[in-house]
Amino acid sequence: MQNMNILKRISLLVISCLLVLSLATVSQAQRRNPEAGKKKAAKRIGIGAAIGAGAGGLIGGRKGALIGAGVGAGGGTAYHIHKKRKYAKRHR
Repeated sequence: MQNMNILKRISLLVISCLLVLSLATVSQAQRRNPEAGKKKAAKRIGIGAAIGAGAGGLIGGRKGALIGAGVGAGGGTAYHIHKKRKYAKRHR
């Protein structure tokens, strides 16, 4: 009878530990940053490059378009990093 009581307590302890651990992992799995995706980064960098190429093409022709695309891609990258950090600060 004593062994059965100890066995019940141990099984109850194991079940409660598993329940607590499963709840902790589920809550962590639901938090993600929608601002940090690769598609979002590619879109922002591509838009920056296109705008820069258009402006550079109007100002300096073919060479200006290449320079403008590089500058625009750099600007798009900076904008993406800024948005990721801003989202991370708001959602701690």
